[in-house]
Amino acid sequence: MGAATGLLDAFRAGDRFLATPTRTLLAHGVLAEVPHGPEPLACRVSATLADARAARHPAPVVMGAVPFDQTAPAALVVPETVRTRPALASDPLVALPADAPRSRAWTVRPHPAPDVYAEGVAKAVDRMWQGEFSKVVLARTLDITGPDELDLPAMLRRLARRDPHGYTFALPTHAGRTLLGASPELLVSRHGDRLVSNPLAGSIPRSDDLAEDVRRAVTLLESAKDLHEHAVVVDAVHQTMAPYCSALDVPARPSLIRTATMWHLSTTVTGTLAHPEVSALEVASSLHPTPAVCGTPTALAREVIRETEPFDRGFFTGMVGWGDADGNGEWVVTIRCAEADSRTLRLYAGAGVVAASVPADETAETGAKFRTFLHAVGADL
Repeated sequence: MGAATGLLDAFRAGDRFLATPTRTLLAHGVLAEVPHGPEPLACRVSATLADARAARHPAPVVMGAVPFDQTAPAALVVPETVRTRPALASDPLVALPADAPRSRAWTVRPHPAPDVYAEGVAKAVDRMWQGEFSKVVLARTLDITGPDELDLPAMLRRLARRDPHGYTFALPTHAGRTLLGASPELLVSRHGDRLVSNPLAGSIPRSDDLAEDVRRAVTLLESAKDLHEHAVVVDAVHQTMAPYCSALDVPARPSLIRTATMWHLSTTVTGTLAHPEVSALEVASSLHPTPAVCGTPTALAREVIRETEPFDRGFFTGMVGWGDADGNGEWVVTIRCAEADSRTLRLYAGAGVVAASVPADETAETGAKFRTFLHAVGADL
């Protein structure tokens, strides 16, 4: 009792923390950095882990973040030490409430403004009706600045205790910057010869009223627009994973999963790895970006994102996770996240836009997704 929450409570700024449904990791120091270069990322990671093992590191692990644009530098390292404990959700002490956020005067700046974001959604919908593309994921940001230094350990504890069944992370990226989040979406995991992916697409905000919350869940499960959006993502995951697998199971219909703020359509895709030399990160790099965070077709959706979003996504909608020298690992879609820099947090949220999208609804969805982090810091829109 208390093993996993002990790691959560031990986290300090500069450490690397990752909690998944299978384990809790807390890492200190840097033994080696994965270099940037022209070789595929999975090859560079494999070489870095092999060097660490050759230097007599008994069980090297890589941890960190990969940006949305895989040609940009990743923030992946082999830590000096990694402590591993069971999943947070299995620790009874995780049910204890985290300390409430301190009252402070936050300055909140949206980028772009909600009405400008809605205009971007409307333009994308018009282009879809003209047949240019079928889906694009458009995001917006909130910059939240406080009067003093951010308390990253306290924020992490609130994120983890609010959604202990998800994927909670705090990972240094650039000097003085930390990527924090609580993502619900597994891109891919590999344990031995078993591959699992859990794409999410199609969402609706939750309600504090129980009857209304149930009504919204049923509405999502019966929504033609959301079911179509979800099917496109699942098909892309299926097609990408198939060449790596000797067997693959794809459920015919999605189920529902919930976070503290959202309902999501969810499908768990499981496969048997055909070639043992293929790492979790190699499969993850092939899957990324799925239509759930980019759009369809991918190349054109990327162009629409660049034309519409007035900011660089950086690590948002990239992936975070861990991998070992045997190819096992877990890689998670980097959503419900923020980048922290001294006194400022930049929050990110996106929505899948299809021809049936209503700009006001997509804007409201991004607002609901911001609530994961707003709750963690005690701020409001």
